[in-house]
Amino acid sequence: MGLNAFYPSLLLIIFLKAYASASAPEAPGICATSVLVHGYKCQEIQVQTKDGYLLNMQRIPQGRNGYPNTNTNRPPVLIQHGVLVDGMTWLLNPPEQNLPLILADEGFDVWIANTRGTRFSRRHTRLQPSQPEFWNWSWDELVIYDLPAFFDYVYTHTSQKIHYIGHSLGTLIGLASFSEGLLADKVRSAAFLSPVAYLSHMNTPLGVIAAKSFVGEITTLFGLAEFNPKGEAAGRFLKVLCAYPGVDCYDLLTSITGPNCCLNSSTVAMFLKNEPQSTATKNMVHLAQTVRDGMLEKYNYGRSDYNMMHYGETRPPIYNLSRIPKDVPLFISYGGRDALSDVKDVQLLLDHFKYHDVDKISIQYVKEYAHADFIMGMNAKDIVYNQVYSFFKHH
Repeated sequence: MGLNAFYPSLLLIIFLKAYASASAPEAPGICATSVLVHGYKCQEIQVQTKDGYLLNMQRIPQGRNGYPNTNTNRPPVLIQHGVLVDGMTWLLNPPEQNLPLILADEGFDVWIANTRGTRFSRRHTRLQPSQPEFWNWSWDELVIYDLPAFFDYVYTHTSQKIHYIGHSLGTLIGLASFSEGLLADKVRSAAFLSPVAYLSHMNTPLGVIAAKSFVGEITTLFGLAEFNPKGEAAGRFLKVLCAYPGVDCYDLLTSITGPNCCLNSSTVAMFLKNEPQSTATKNMVHLAQTVRDGMLEKYNYGRSDYNMMHYGETRPPIYNLSRIPKDVPLFISYGGRDALSDVKDVQLLLDHFKYHDVDKISIQYVKEYAHADFIMGMNAKDIVYNQVYSFFKHH
């Protein structure tokens, strides 16, 4: 399912309305529910950003029951989810099929990030989630604050450069951070699964309509505050979208992410039990701007004088992906049936890497995969994850 998909924003929005009745009570941590039960060690960690958010992270320091038993320093891997979900989405299949546990068994020191606003990252040094100021952020802040905070913590505690894995929005904030030079001294290599940077060719009618709608209705419908997919306002928003001609709200998964080939129904049920998560309304607006404008740029405040006040320019600054260092090893995997990370948009992204060191970039095209297959596919281990850890071990 459009799992930690980037624009599953909608997918989620949607999924959630159909299943909004299953409102989750306070849940135990990710370690307790999804890692320790399978025989792996796991630590719950709190990370503070420079703007005061207290973020949750899990560390899986070694493989199942201590295997492999080695005293050598295990290379750290940081895994980043997408929008409207949290780190749990990497752990929904049986342990033999979950990327974090596979990597732990392969000798990596695994760290799972949970960005601000998700259920275990709803704390701040002075703000409460009930205050609009708590939600005054977009994915720019994930680039500037959250991802660097996670990298700094892992780097400080391992004294090693870090392998990075992002899916969907996790690829966007990784690419943007690398282009800004924020993490260049701490990253060892990066794997981008179902990458999102350009969305001009997104071919889901629901996604396109939502992107067009989100700005015009945002101030009256949601305001500058929490975007709760299970809330009444999101339900009303979905109802409006589903009334548009050509929008199929009966098969939401396919209509948002594309026809995923390889999802298990029990995994989808587990996803619906645990997700979706809240994000900032401002973040949703920024994502919609990315779709509509065809540009990878910072948040647009909608008026030249407001942009001038924030950026010293009338237009938001662009994230120039060509500035990503040419010697950073990159693994990029994308699918032929992905409605969010469309093949044409991925090609636009790959154009930025045409001068990348040829021995430092690896491209994988999986013809039958759509957006959610990369995170929940039953055969993702054989098709994608084996390639990821082989790439990491090579670099």
